[in-house]
Amino acid sequence: MPPIHHTFLTVLATAAATVALVELYHTYKDATSLIKKKSQTVGDNDNQGHKTKKFGKKANYSEELIREQLARNYAFLTEDGMQKVRDQRIVVVGAGGVGSWVATMLARSGVEKLRIIDFDQVSLSSLNRHSVANLKDVGTPKVDCLKTHLLEIAPWIDIDVHNKLWNLDSADELIFGNEFKPTYVVDCIDNFDTKCDLLTYCYKHEIPIVSSAGAATKSDPTRINLADISKTEEDPLAKKIRIVLKKRGIVEGIPMIFSAEKPDPRKAKLLPLPDEEFEKGRVNELSALQDFRVRILPVLGTMPGMFGLAIATFILTTVAGYPMEPIEGKNRYKIYDDLIKSLAAQQYRIGVEELKVQISVTDASYILEEVFKGKSPISNFSTRLTLCRWDPKQQISCQNVVVMTKEEQRNHEKRVILGGETIEDVYPAEVIEKVKKRFEDEAYYSTFR
Repeated sequence: MPPIHHTFLTVLATAAATVALVELYHTYKDATSLIKKKSQTVGDNDNQGHKTKKFGKKANYSEELIREQLARNYAFLTEDGMQKVRDQRIVVVGAGGVGSWVATMLARSGVEKLRIIDFDQVSLSSLNRHSVANLKDVGTPKVDCLKTHLLEIAPWIDIDVHNKLWNLDSADELIFGNEFKPTYVVDCIDNFDTKCDLLTYCYKHEIPIVSSAGAATKSDPTRINLADISKTEEDPLAKKIRIVLKKRGIVEGIPMIFSAEKPDPRKAKLLPLPDEEFEKGRVNELSALQDFRVRILPVLGTMPGMFGLAIATFILTTVAGYPMEPIEGKNRYKIYDDLIKSLAAQQYRIGVEELKVQISVTDASYILEEVFKGKSPISNFSTRLTLCRWDPKQQISCQNVVVMTKEEQRNHEKRVILGGETIEDVYPAEVIEKVKKRFEDEAYYSTFR
């Protein structure tokens, strides 16, 4: 074939392919535009809160496309787990740095009914930590900003927004209004009093709730923890909340994300109010809403996002039934050496001449945090912990050392190691089974160490 003829055919084929691609692109754009229009007309509320449809009506969207978009989640959480995720009805109270990330990842992960509550607007300073806001959103309500962007990600979901302040007067309307029956509530509120009221309200109404402590002034991602509120540490906000809730008869039962990062004079602090603000009169009257904070909280934008992602992960795995057992008190590095010493002291008390134990400080950390999840399998306590030989007939190893409180260690020594009683005589079957399961876990974990 002559070169010129060959070149002409090549150009013609390229042009035809280009036309086909352009047509395919326009078809895609038209379909996307149609889907977007549908998503905007289904579930919209106007700025005055007038309903244009009853909450719960699902947008007309291909199930095949939904499942393709959620394919990785289906592979991870299984068919049954993802059905539970998609059936969730979750209320997110607070749409700022933490709450926006919670809502975004729940929407991306398949949760089909979200209610988002916040009274505030997007500001320029919000853009260092908000999950979706951009410059065009500045000055608009945070809830509307989230709804607009999330429907572009998952147009089939129902998002019900309320540009209002949650308080006890509005609680029933905002949590249960329009026949909304929440399966979970997420507390991402800044204000201390309102936060305590929401936690109390949900606890008394038996609504599962997970709460975020303060991400402001925090900077160490390795110190982020998820634990029951009774096990929070090194967080002044969480401590104050514990005190208030205890007076209301609530001491446990609320999961909380918090940072155990210790304060440091070199690190960021709550910025003081300028003297001229005090000269204006009563400081609490300077805020936009009564009792809400006035001073600026220094926030490294990454930290609220990590708090929000941790909360979303906790909810998704919990409702899907995916194995998740948070390590409580994981930042207690100072006690690992004491654990080794407690085991060496036990060796001395039971008459073993060689005080050097067969496990290292690294092993002690591993046994405490990974194998026994930071607490005693006997009492579930996570304070005054020691390591104790379990079966006196076996040598000390990662599969024959159990985390116990000091009192439990002494009792085990007295009755099992020195007294000759069997483990079955001393402990109930559920404790023995739990220890057995922990040792089986260790055998599995050790293949990756």
